[in-house]
Amino acid sequence: MKKIDNSIKITGMIIVAVFVVTLLVLGTFTVSTERKMINTQGEATVTVMPDIVSINFAAETTEDTSKASKDSNAVIVDAVIEALIATGFEREEIETTNYNIYEDFEWKDDGRESLGFKATHEISVEFGSDEYEEIGLLIDAGVDAGALLRSVRFSLSPELESEYKAEALKLAGADAKLKAKAMVSGVDGRLGKLVSVSESSFGYQPWLASGMMEASTRDIEQTTSIQIGEREVQGRISVTYEIR
Repeated sequence: MKKIDNSIKITGMIIVAVFVVTLLVLGTFTVSTERKMINTQGEATVTVMPDIVSINFAAETTEDTSKASKDSNAVIVDAVIEALIATGFEREEIETTNYNIYEDFEWKDDGRESLGFKATHEISVEFGSDEYEEIGLLIDAGVDAGALLRSVRFSLSPELESEYKAEALKLAGADAKLKAKAMVSGVDGRLGKLVSVSESSFGYQPWLASGMMEASTRDIEQTTSIQIGEREVQGRISVTYEIR
């Protein structure tokens, strides 16, 4: 029985010793293979020329009743639409972007006073920026017909936006790699393989030239002049590299 007990004890000690050695080996391996990494960001700016122009008009009327305001508003809108059609637009190219009728109030110390019923009908047209010479003529046509000018917006078509985004992010990637190399070389290291890359942002929003030009009553005809200029969009990415 004692021999059996001793053999059991010896076997147990061997198992424990093997387990401890295994843990030590695994721990040593984990420490020795720990990766050193560097994180940085890249930025790039691309100059772009917008290829889409949108002009937004508004017809606003205020009358004693909602029906009267609606009817007088429709007269202005019909005149604006006909004026835009006369410049070369098709009726289906003229889009309603907002329509509203509500009672307007002026607030005073002793309560509110009704100013009547206001009707607002906003319409917009969109065309290519290669026809930028027409922008002023279109603004004049709508305003002279009785509308207010809400805004002139310059933007990128989906195709052009994708093109500029790819270019900006590609240049941002090159900038990030250059920065990472410089940082690593400064501490006598070498840049290893790319671990991860992600887009931080793509800085693009349509450019809005907002305003409120009222209907013209001028005796001398003048043409509104609107100029399209280049703008800058930015791409930013975050990258992680190994350090060797």
